[in-house]
Amino acid sequence: MNIPASESPPTGSPDGTGPADERVPETAPVAVPETEELERLRAEVTALRAQLEGEGRRRRPRGRGIRRGVAAVLAAVAAFALVTSVVGLWAATTTLNTDRWVATVAPLPQDPKVNAAVAEYATTEVFRVLDVEQRLRAVLPEQAAFVAGPLTGQIREQVRKTVQNVLGSDRFEVIWVELNRQLHQRMVAVIEGESSVVTARQDSVQIDLLPLINQVLRQLSDQLPTLFGKQITLPDLSSGAIPENLRLRVEEALGVTLPADFATFTVYDSGQLWEVQQAVAAAKRYLALFVAGTILLLLAAFVVSPQRRRTAVQFGLWLVVAAVTITAVLRAVRREILEAVPAGVYQDGVDAAMTTVFSLLRERGAQLIVIGSAIALLAYLAGPGRFPVWLRRSVARGTAAGWRRVRAGSAVVAARGPGFIAAHLDPVRVGGLVVAVLLALVLSSWTALLVIVVLLAAYEVAVTLIARRQAEVLRTPPPALG
Repeated sequence: MNIPASESPPTGSPDGTGPADERVPETAPVAVPETEELERLRAEVTALRAQLEGEGRRRRPRGRGIRRGVAAVLAAVAAFALVTSVVGLWAATTTLNTDRWVATVAPLPQDPKVNAAVAEYATTEVFRVLDVEQRLRAVLPEQAAFVAGPLTGQIREQVRKTVQNVLGSDRFEVIWVELNRQLHQRMVAVIEGESSVVTARQDSVQIDLLPLINQVLRQLSDQLPTLFGKQITLPDLSSGAIPENLRLRVEEALGVTLPADFATFTVYDSGQLWEVQQAVAAAKRYLALFVAGTILLLLAAFVVSPQRRRTAVQFGLWLVVAAVTITAVLRAVRREILEAVPAGVYQDGVDAAMTTVFSLLRERGAQLIVIGSAIALLAYLAGPGRFPVWLRRSVARGTAAGWRRVRAGSAVVAARGPGFIAAHLDPVRVGGLVVAVLLALVLSSWTALLVIVVLLAAYEVAVTLIARRQAEVLRTPPPALG
């Protein structure tokens, strides 16, 4: 018969019959294996944790989930609003600020693709108004009229090279800067339709390149005087001053009537640009309110959120998504603009020009992606997850171990360093000089050179004093004992 562990037989007699006071109490503890006890305790702990979590969920306010959802939505909206604000600030400080705009577009003539596109356009305009082939046929004998075509091609190449030389010259840089300054100052009036140099209509935006043509014609008059059939006199614009009656003076010098669209370069031919200009103008008017609204949205997200760390993670991730999305939209707009430009040298030139103009905006987009990633990563690593906890503990242990090693190394250097410097003073001095020379070669600015000289002087004085102090310590006799 099996006897339960809680009912052990009495110790009085082998048959279990004996005095009542000689029986073992039924509640006497019985030895349980240690592993079974641990498993039982673990099961109890797991059950208690589950019970506590269930009670916590039951006690949790119902509005907590709503607040979490509202905070997530506000974080996403704030992220997109922040990226949009950056684009608006770039537009206000770059495309709508004359000084920054001039500084942005000043290097464009030096860009090979932009130079080639403008040279091709200017050459075409010059040949259109001069009718070079017809002039050659008029002066050549009838028997030699067949060479008019090849000669026209050679002259066209010469004119194109002249335009490129003018564009890349230092004298034209002054004209280019002043031209863009005037263009940009009047660009602000485009929306009201008051600009005469830059005009914006529902289907086009145009820039007048007549100052460039004027300088090209002046140089061609010196190189190919017979091209015009007479000596022409045109104003020199190298000082940057562009006369108001420049078109009339060019017509009088050439003896022709210039077409209405002569030297008028259409930058963009689509009605959508008008809408973009209207949007930029509105953004400039309401930019401050928009930026303030973005800040309020972000603050509201953190105020409403029951878990601010989670909201920070969401905001960082949404900031990356918003930056990538706005970048994709701008690239799509850029592709649409390029599709409206004839393929070839013109499209390459416009592409290069837009790359230069939007370079700062691309940098800001990359910075937003990095900032958003950093916010999300730091907020996640500050959380209670297993990996963040393990990482923080590992970093703390590694930092403590590294600090102990640094202290130990510092103690060794403090104990042995002066003696080493005193024994090898000249090599130590030369080593400092070599390092200073290498830094001076890498950092070539005057400020960096001054800092290097000061640091080198301090280094040389320090090692000399350390060596001298160590020599004095070695010469000092130890105190007598007793």
